[in-house]
Amino acid sequence: MKKVYQITEAGKKELEQELDTLKSRRGEIADKIAEARDYGDLSENADYDTAREDQALVETRIAEIEDILANAEIIKANNGSTIGVGSTVELKSDGKSVTYTLVGPVEADPMEGKISNESPIGVALMGKKVGESATITTPKSSVTYEIVKIS
Repeated sequence: MKKVYQITEAGKKELEQELDTLKSRRGEIADKIAEARDYGDLSENADYDTAREDQALVETRIAEIEDILANAEIIKANNGSTIGVGSTVELKSDGKSVTYTLVGPVEADPMEGKISNESPIGVALMGKKVGESATITTPKSSVTYEIVKIS
């Protein structure tokens, strides 16, 4: 059974741009490998080893992105009254306000406020409504947030 990846339209565009960038690096890496091969003995050639490692990393990431895009399910922004994937949520706890956007695991980037629906925060928020509370339990602590706004 194929895995379905939930991503937003913006996330799909980011992956497509990354894929184009990686594919454009193929020629550059092939040139580095050819140049390093010209140096002679490959068993002690650090430049050759580095170029081959770069090639492996790029090809692995290209295959990963192609798989994600081939099995992607585009999620629409959830502007409903309950929190779901695609929702942007404003939370409040102890006078502090924080805003998260729930996305699929592929797009998750906590530093940008994009939280996976499979993370402890995402699981605690799914299905909640404005005015309700959500207790988020992480390995370090538990925090209760009030849901202020869903967009």
